[in-house]
Amino acid sequence: MNKKVRLRFAPSPTGFLHIGGLRTALFAYIIAKSQAGKIILRIEDTDQAREVEGAADKLVEILSWAGINFDESPQLGGSFGPYIQTQRLDIYKQHAQTLLDSGKAYRCFCSTERLQALREEQQKNKQAPRYDNHCRGLSLEESNQKAEAGESFVIRQKMPLEGVVEAVDELRGKIVFEAKNLDDHVLIKSDGIPTYQFASVVDDHLMEISHVTRGEEWIPSFPKNILLYQAFSWEAPKFIHLPLILNKEGGKLSKRQNDVAVEDYREQGYLPKALLNFCLLLGWHPKDDKEILDLKEVLEKFKIKDMQVSPAVFDRDKLDFFNGYYLRQLNEDEFAKEALPFLSDLIEIQADKNFKIKNTQKQISYEQVKKILNLEQSRIKKLSELPELVHNFFIEDLDYDKDLLIWKSLSFAEIKDNLLELKALLETVDNDNWNKGHLENLIITYLKDKEAKLGDYLWPFRVALTGRKNSPGPFESAEALGREESLKRTDKALTKL
Repeated sequence: MNKKVRLRFAPSPTGFLHIGGLRTALFAYIIAKSQAGKIILRIEDTDQAREVEGAADKLVEILSWAGINFDESPQLGGSFGPYIQTQRLDIYKQHAQTLLDSGKAYRCFCSTERLQALREEQQKNKQAPRYDNHCRGLSLEESNQKAEAGESFVIRQKMPLEGVVEAVDELRGKIVFEAKNLDDHVLIKSDGIPTYQFASVVDDHLMEISHVTRGEEWIPSFPKNILLYQAFSWEAPKFIHLPLILNKEGGKLSKRQNDVAVEDYREQGYLPKALLNFCLLLGWHPKDDKEILDLKEVLEKFKIKDMQVSPAVFDRDKLDFFNGYYLRQLNEDEFAKEALPFLSDLIEIQADKNFKIKNTQKQISYEQVKKILNLEQSRIKKLSELPELVHNFFIEDLDYDKDLLIWKSLSFAEIKDNLLELKALLETVDNDNWNKGHLENLIITYLKDKEAKLGDYLWPFRVALTGRKNSPGPFESAEALGREESLKRTDKALTKL
């Protein structure tokens, strides 16, 4: 019988969504949807000490923003709930008791002080820190008596003492672990809360999870998971351990270097499509080497066997390339919608797409705002670059040195004559014809007819309009500013000369 394809993304609500977490969620989504399966969101909140208030809601929100939509979740519900682990404590308790009754787990009554002393002794002897199985030999009767007497305990999994444990990873094949290196790890803590290892196995079985995607760093835990499935006589899901993500220097991604949190990328102005496209290639590559891919196309091409196991390199330049590409694919209204939140210090958004320039308190139309934004759409890599680039289009007086107006070896007097000449020509253009195409045709034709050098006129005109050395061209800048403001800025430049 073919098992239904069901995958889960199971984050802990302990803070931001790591870029590696987004990749894990993405591959779970792709594996599920490429096989007409379902993707489930489960909140693993058993680590109460590290839980951040509101983090679960933020995780749902940022995943939705990124385009990862679930079939079952705490918000949507489903047939396999609850989908929050702290609401499933009775389930874990029952399953832990099953292991106790069958002798595959045991209560450990060792005090914190004894365990600390054991770790210190092991460190002193340069041994790997691990439990010494002190309580493993207790009979179930003696264990029950101590528990009924109120002694504090944890429940540990009884691991094999010799031989090997074989586990199969879908990408790496069979992995063999020496049983002697395994620790009798904790399943249920003294407060009755399950550990991640235990709760995730129980939940994955009960929720009928068919495939588990997780990072390569979880491979050392793999035998513990497999042994738990065997202890319950359950069929294990297929495990897919995604390759490590390294920075360009070969080290781990660092929060200090701002290359970790998905929320940070959103705040910097990266689009969801760019992030997903980028994360997709951190562990998979299409046969045709095409790199610009949307999810629909990926679902048609994707095969688990094509996934990679070698470490993936997090190349910010490549992410910038993807983001720049997707920004350029937006139409004017789409780009404006994405860009406007980044301009809150420059313009105030009012009702019915009316705007007010904060610096001047002047009204500015949505159409004009779009034109200004369009000047930089093809030039930027991320939306957070916009405020600095368009700032000069929203201020009253440009502040620049008059030397910037000079083109090559021209004198101030020559620059002034050229600007006066252009101003006289511009004044013949009415508002209806004040657009890039008309202005460009008029001025270029005029300059060619008099056999003038274009740079002698267009360089100072562009600086007059933008106040910057590097800026959009003069004709599109003039259209974005409008007739009145363009002539005003030309006059201001002339006063500098």
